[in-house]
Amino acid sequence: MRRRPEHAVTFRAKVAFQQCDPLGVVWHGRYFEWMEAARGELFASRGLDIPEMVALGHRMYVVEARCRYMVPLTYGDEVTVTAWFTAVEPLIRVAYDLVDPVRGRWCARAHTLLAIADQAGALVPRTPKELLDRLPTLTGPAAGPP
Repeated sequence: MRRRPEHAVTFRAKVAFQQCDPLGVVWHGRYFEWMEAARGELFASRGLDIPEMVALGHRMYVVEARCRYMVPLTYGDEVTVTAWFTAVEPLIRVAYDLVDPVRGRWCARAHTLLAIADQAGALVPRTPKELLDRLPTLTGPAAGPP
């Protein structure tokens, strides 16, 4: 596994029947739902949950999402999704590790890149100071790309 910074958060889930295809394998899009849940917890841990972001006058948009699948998850598996910031300006980049903790399998790794917009939805060129004040200062190997 990759080295993770102290600000990383972990979301846990169990694969449900409706998340699988007829062969019992998790549909690839479900991984993004779990990553979204982990990303929500990550931002909330920094005082940037949706209501707080809106109160600061900003929105976020995913402008890039990539996922590398390594070992499939199947019905009944447990999954842990760890999320952490790897960049905070000019865009915000969040890295993810998806692991089956029971079997010790690294199932996927991914990242999303988020742009910031004002209340009207217009993109801003850099992460605003009021958001940077709540985000971690990134240095060292964990700050680089996943």
